[in-house]
Amino acid sequence: MQTSFEHFAMGAMLGQSDMPPKDNGSLCFGAPWQRQAFGMALALSKQGVFEWDEFRSELISTIAAWEATHDTSDPSWDYYEIWLTALETMVKRSGLDGRATLAP
Repeated sequence: MQTSFEHFAMGAMLGQSDMPPKDNGSLCFGAPWQRQAFGMALALSKQGVFEWDEFRSELISTIAAWEATHDTSDPSWDYYEIWLTALETMVKRSGLDGRATLAP
C-alpha cells in the first residue's frame, strides 16, 4: 500500500522523462536491489534528507548525461542503474554517508 508521500512522488513523475518503467500500471523491478533503491530514495526524501524535487532534478540530469554519451538504442541502458547513481549523488551531497544512523 502506498503512502500519501509515495502517491505525491509518483504523481509528480507521471508522463515526465524520469518516470520509472511500468507494466499494466504497476512499477517494474527486474531485481530486488531495484525495488530497494527506489524505496530508499522515497524514504530518505520523506525523512527530509533531501527534497523529492531535488532528487528528481538529479535523476533527470543523470539521465541526460547518459543520453549525451550513448545512443538511445544502446542496450546498456538501465533505468535503475541511473536511479542508483542519482541516489548516491544525493546521499553524498546531503552528508548522510558520514552520519552514524538514520531515524527509523
